[in-house]
Amino acid sequence: MIEKTILSNLILNEEYSRKVYPYLKDDYFDDLSYRKIFNTVTEYVEQYKEPPTIEALKLSLEKRKDLNEDTYKTIHELLSEFEVDKTTNPQFLLDETEKFCQDKDLYNSIRKSINILDGQDNVNDKGSIPKLLSDSLGISFDSSVGHDFLNDYEDRYEHYHRKEERIPFDIDILNKITKGGLPRKSMTVLLATTGGGKSLLKCHMAANHLMYGKNVLYITMEMAEEEIGRRIDANIMDITMDEVNEIPRDVYEKRLNRYKTKTTGKLVIKEYPTGSVHSGHFRHLLNELEQKKNFKPDVIFLDYLNICASSRVRGAAASSSYNLVKSIAEEVRGLAMEFNCALVTSSQFNRDGYGNSDVDLTNTSESMGITHTADCILGLVTSEQLDELGQLMLKQLKNRWGDISWYRRFLVGIDRAKMKIYELEESAQNNINLDDSSGGDSGKKKVIDDGPVFDKTDIGQRLSKKKKGVFSDAHLI
Repeated sequence: MIEKTILSNLILNEEYSRKVYPYLKDDYFDDLSYRKIFNTVTEYVEQYKEPPTIEALKLSLEKRKDLNEDTYKTIHELLSEFEVDKTTNPQFLLDETEKFCQDKDLYNSIRKSINILDGQDNVNDKGSIPKLLSDSLGISFDSSVGHDFLNDYEDRYEHYHRKEERIPFDIDILNKITKGGLPRKSMTVLLATTGGGKSLLKCHMAANHLMYGKNVLYITMEMAEEEIGRRIDANIMDITMDEVNEIPRDVYEKRLNRYKTKTTGKLVIKEYPTGSVHSGHFRHLLNELEQKKNFKPDVIFLDYLNICASSRVRGAAASSSYNLVKSIAEEVRGLAMEFNCALVTSSQFNRDGYGNSDVDLTNTSESMGITHTADCILGLVTSEQLDELGQLMLKQLKNRWGDISWYRRFLVGIDRAKMKIYELEESAQNNINLDDSSGGDSGKKKVIDDGPVFDKTDIGQRLSKKKKGVFSDAHLI
């Protein structure tokens, strides 16, 4: 009955046809006669850009050479019965058609998935199954046709003055440069060198967001789930990682139970083998968490971008690191938008970035596609002097939420043993050339006027007698 109603309105109801035609597929119609009618309608619309009349449809059907006598007769009988009930609520009809498309597409996707599992599909592999099912579940008739600039000004004005929900940091300067924290549907990338502290910063942020009452998903392909958990334990309990191993069981349980009462947030850590998963697997995980644990993340931490796989770029195409990593970045950012959450990940500097105290976007490893896709990119810089002082320099490389020339570089305290970063006094930032009045990066290593702030301290003067003013021995984390 629903198939007949859909085809009747597709031909006789032009407004309905415009709204639903882009979403219909021939394999939604099980009956051969209905499928042939739909195929004929499709051919007519593609050629004449409007739905056919009943007479035009009959003439088109007479030209088909793939209809036997019985099918041809059945189709003509059906066409004579087609009619439109103008008393039916148009929105009800659209809703029922949308449900029909969703059910049919999901059924077809399940059949395709079974064929993939049975080895009867030579094109798709098992990794494509989550995307097949997700795409079916995501079918929706989008009624929006765009924003009318002159007529929709009220909506635009409300948007300008609507306070966007952000996920704040516990470091004030990070909140300043991000206008209050991480926005949803965004991707932030931390750039650093190998094994220098990318995970430390992500673990600190994950612990902070958890204790702030947010739901956090930490996906790791570099370290075991338990190791990530140990780092976050050390951060929250304010003890060293060695002390985490030594703490008595009863004390450990009491502390964790106390922290449970202090937050409404949840933290889920999921481990995957390096290079074996892509956005389709992450999407499946997010759907599973929602269905089984009623868990929807506010923030996703992905450790890290370059060791993911791509659901789109495979085989010979994956040999190009630019295309591969760019595709991964786009797919991962798409997840943040699809699930309305903030995403924080990391990548590495290229060879030129090692030992460079004044990195820029050209120091991104493997693919500049990351820089095109990310909303915010922070470079992590350290030196022997900074290590001695327990400090870490961050440099804004890209920021869609603010002017990167404002606090272009800034210092935070770092406690590696406890996996923590912390706020420094404002005076620590005074001589670090934060405002960068030169107008931007020149691409060359810069000399910081009058020496960096850590050279102004007593210990800094002792450590840098021969190197005042230049980060000549700096390396990056």
